[in-house]
Amino acid sequence: MSADLPPVDLSAASPFVASMNFEVAEATGTRVTGHVDLGPDQHTPWGVVHGGVYCSVVESAASIGASTAVVDRGQFAVGVNNNTDFLRPMTSGRIDVVAEPIQQGRTLQLWQVRLTRADDGKLVARGQVRLQNVPLPGA
Repeated sequence: MSADLPPVDLSAASPFVASMNFEVAEATGTRVTGHVDLGPDQHTPWGVVHGGVYCSVVESAASIGASTAVVDRGQFAVGVNNNTDFLRPMTSGRIDVVAEPIQQGRTLQLWQVRLTRADDGKLVARGQVRLQNVPLPGA
């Protein structure tokens, strides 16, 4: 049986996932790229982008790449640990997202994700996600 992942259209996901505004440009088993447009809808009460947005983008980018890497085996990847560091506050603007694997094994994967300001390339946040490869439902 050939299993397929759904297309990478996060706007069609839950309202929570869609609210990140993460637009995926490239998604392979070894690299995921895209961008996020940040603004007031993602602010804390103090007027800066909430760190949870960065954690969610990191988790999403790593999950997309890791799942793409194992779909031919009838699997997808679920996050089991997410460590995200917040390096620069932002109030608005575009961030670029690049996710790449550090290690890809039979049962576990480790991905790193970098979020940089699109206008000057400065690192805003970085994260590392450990994922477990599990069977696709119905596979």
